[in-house]
Amino acid sequence: MESTSLVLSIVSMANMGVLGILMFTFGKMYSKTHAQLPLGMIVVAGMLFLHNVIGAMAYFSMEDLFSHDIFPYMLGVGIAELAGLLIFLKITMD
Repeated sequence: MESTSLVLSIVSMANMGVLGILMFTFGKMYSKTHAQLPLGMIVVAGMLFLHNVIGAMAYFSMEDLFSHDIFPYMLGVGIAELAGLLIFLKITMD
């Protein structure tokens, strides 16, 4: 595996970890309150989790198709998503 695919996969897996924590947290909220908002957030986090699973699998299996020129942009998107998810997790935990 090339280092670029490995880095992109690690960022996707970090996103999946944060999304898993968010889904668990929203699941606890929903079980206590039965409010609709945490249920909707579970669906949104689940779809983002699926997006990252597919992305990580693509980085592993199709590394020959990715151009080295596009790597900084794809890494930037992944890191921006991770930063946003970490901020969202911090807000959720407060």
